[in-house]
This record gives sequence, structure tokens and C-alpha cells, in this order.
Amino acid sequence: MPPGGMHPRPVRAPVTAAQGAWTQHFAVRQTSRDPKQTQNLVLLIVGIGGLVVLGLGMLLILLFASFQFNGVGVLIVLLSGIPLLGIVATVLLFDRWKPQPLVLLALCVLWGGVASVVLTFAFQIPTIYAAGAVGIDLSGDVVGAVVMAPIFEETAKTVFLVAIVLLARRHFEGPLDGMMYGSLVGAGFAFTENLLYLGGAYAEAQTGGLIATFVVRCVMSPLLHSSFSALAGLSIGFAARRGTWWMTALMWIPGLICGMILHGIWNGTSTVLGSGLGGLAVMLGLSVVIAGGWWTTMVVLWHRETTTTRESLQRYAGAGWLTQEEAQMLGTWRGRRDGRRWARPGPARMHMKQMIRIAATLPAVRARVEANVGGDAEREYEVYLLKQLTIHRNGMLAAMGLAVR
Repeated sequence: MPPGGMHPRPVRAPVTAAQGAWTQHFAVRQTSRDPKQTQNLVLLIVGIGGLVVLGLGMLLILLFASFQFNGVGVLIVLLSGIPLLGIVATVLLFDRWKPQPLVLLALCVLWGGVASVVLTFAFQIPTIYAAGAVGIDLSGDVVGAVVMAPIFEETAKTVFLVAIVLLARRHFEGPLDGMMYGSLVGAGFAFTENLLYLGGAYAEAQTGGLIATFVVRCVMSPLLHSSFSALAGLSIGFAARRGTWWMTALMWIPGLICGMILHGIWNGTSTVLGSGLGGLAVMLGLSVVIAGGWWTTMVVLWHRETTTTRESLQRYAGAGWLTQEEAQMLGTWRGRRDGRRWARPGPARMHMKQMIRIAATLPAVRARVEANVGGDAEREYEVYLLKQLTIHRNGMLAAMGLAVR
């Protein structure tokens, strides 16, 4: 193992050197306490409360939609849920490298499906009436689709991303997190909107209208709202790792504007071209471009996240907290898989999983330390994570019946 105190290269905020990291197991256990334990407990309570409130709201929406049209409402709910399930499954796949709390992921979906819809109606309708009172007509189809809908919908959806990064920055550590959170918020919003559109199509044209609307909204363009909202998450995410809290919050605006513009382009194109075959072909092409951009961005960010993790773990290895072999194991998909297989089922595998989780978290913490974000509290948290890594490594070796080095 590399001796403690040796660093691979000079950095603005050097990695804390290990002091006999793997041989100080019991001393570390006595002094290791999460400096953010109280904050985490408060956030968990608030998160569960939010889940209950928003969950009840979603339940009312589902019940209302299901009891419409003599049973066809249940079919409408199921059809609307197809793209939602697909997007959630995809996000969970990308989330595997550094899993985020399921409570937070569920809150994103519910915020999009309940709170953002309520906020959109609550602010858009009074604005239209207020503008009409002074002689400005904002009720037209074109103005409503191209201007009003993008402004109010994107703002209502993505303001939740600002709340996440300000209140739970520990779980909003980069652009990949932002893309995932924004995509889930957009998917939730699209689900509720699909309920309205599919229900309206069935009421107007029965089965034919329902099928046509399902194909256009759920088959041809399922990623639209997720792509629009993901842009705000992306811009926040780029600042979240190194920026101050106010800079991170302000970075919501560029992504928000881009999402509004893209939303307006889609709505404007759809409004102008209509529902003819030529218009549908153009809309399908535009949808493919948007979906392709979403997929490409997610894959690139995913690869970037894994690369950053490997590089960061190599630096911790240079400071003595890991061996080079352990850094390689914890920083690659193959190494993680082999590590889980090597650790026997039971306590050893539990410790290995915790090591993998901590290793995925450390790079973002190191970036904030180097950017002087969070001050001494962030440095203390980094040391806490490194000590936890030590504890779980020693616990795994002990469970395997191997000597602690």
C-alpha cells in the first residue's frame, strides 16, 4: 500500500493523507460521525411528508381519471403510464453508478405530475385574465401554445430542481443528477397531461381519437417534457459540483430559458403544421432529434461520471486511503461486479456495497473541497467518508476471515 502523505500531484486542496488508514479501524470507529446527520434526518422527514401530500394528490387524479367514460378511464390511465414507466426505468438504469435516494426520485415524479400542474393552472389562468383586463389577449391558441405554456409549465416544473440543489445539495452533485431529476419531473408532468389529452380525445372522437392521440403523444414523442425539464437540471448540475449556492441557483435560468425555447418551437411547429401526414412526419423527425439529444447527453454524462470517479479514486490511492487495485475495483463496472461476487453473501457483501456507494460519492465532495465550496464542513465530510470507507473495508475483510492490513 502506498505510504500515507504521498500525493500524486500538487492540488489546490490536497487529499487528506491517510494515517495508517487500514490499521486504525477501532480508533476510527469511535470518532466517525456523519457531520450532516441532523440535516439528513430533517430532509428525510420533509421528504416523506412531501411524498404523502403529493401522493394523495396523485391518488385523487388517478381516481378521477379512472372513473370516467364507463371504465375506459382505467385504460386511459394505463396508456398514459406507459411512457412514464419507460422513462423511470431508463433513469434508474443511469442511476446505478451512484444511486440517489428513492424518496427524492419519487418526489420528482410526483412534483411533475401533481404540484407543477397545479402551479401552472394557478398562475397561467389569472395571468391571462389580468392581461385581458388591460386589453392584451393571451388566450389565443398560438400565443397559448408558443408563449404561455412554455413559460408557465417549464417554470412550475423546474423550480423544484432549485429546491433540491439548495436543500439537498449532497444529492445533486453534477449534470447527470440534474438530467435525471429534470427528466423525472418532466415525465410526471407528461403523465398527467396525457391523462387530460387522451381523455379529451376519447370524449371527442371515441376510440379512433384515443388511438391517434396515444400514438402521437406516447409513441412518437414520449421524451418531450423530460427533455425540456432536463435542460434546467443540466445547467444547475454543471454549477452544483463547484459553484456557490447562489451561483448554482442562478444557473437554473439558462437551462430554463433553453427549455422554454425548445418547448415553444415544438408547440409552434405542431400548431402551424396541424395533424396532416406531412405535419406528423415533420413532428416525428423533430421528436427523434430531441430524443436523440436526450439519450446522447445521458450516455456522455454517464461515461464522464465513471471516468471522474476512477481519476478521483486514483488520487485517494496516492494519498494512502486505497491501494491502486482497490481504486480500480471501485472505479469500474467490471471491478464493482467482481468485487460483489468476491465478497461472500451476508455482512461481507453488505460492506462491499457500502464501499462502492462511498467511492461513487467522494469525487463530487473532492471537487467541492477544491473549489472551496462548503468550507471546513465539506472537508470534515470528506474525512468522514474516507473513514467510513476504512470501516467498511475492515469489516468486509473481517467477515471474510482475512487479516486487516
